Amino acid sequence: MAKITYIEHNGTEHVVDVPNGLTVMEGARDNGIPGIEADCGGACACSTCHVYVHPDWVDKLPAKESMEEDMLDFAFEPDPSRSRLTCQVKVTGDLDGLVVKMPEKQI
Repeated sequence: MAKITYIEHNGTEHVVDVPNGLTVMEGARDNGIPGIEADCGGACACSTCHVYVHPDWVDKLPAKESMEEDMLDFAFEPDPSRSRLTCQVKVTGDLDGLVVKMPEKQI
């Protein structure tokens, strides 16, 4: 289980416990957190679960695979170093304390 902080674009914070094995996207979905739409349901076929990872966490996450890199090209204002698709980040105990911020909108 990992405690993850999701920060809406307006600054509202949601701190939730997400079970290991789920994705960061599923943690948001299961806890009703606004700002992560996840239109494709986690298939890495859209960019509507895009977030900016807090700088302290960028190097602690697994590297992006090519499919995620390609989908991030369609995200709203992607940041080359901090943008991730939450459907591609599996929760483990190592992610306890992860902080992500949603963009102004998902496209």
